[in-house]
Amino acid sequence: MILSVSGVLLLGVIAFLFFRKDGMKLSHAAVCALFGFYLADSALAAGIHAGSNTVANLLSGLAL
Repeated sequence: MILSVSGVLLLGVIAFLFFRKDGMKLSHAAVCALFGFYLADSALAAGIHAGSNTVANLLSGLAL
C-alpha cells in the first residue's frame, strides 16, 4: 500500500511539473487520467502491476 501511495504521489508531482513547466494542457492530463482508469480495468493491469512490483523490489534490493 505504501508503494502505491508513493507511486501515485510521484506520478502526480511529475504530472504537475509537466503541467507547469512543459506546457501540458489540462485536456492532456484528463486524457491521461482516463487512459489510466481504463487501463487499470483491462487485462494488462495484472502484468503492469507485476512489472512495477518487480522494479520496486529490484530498487529496494539495491538500496540495501
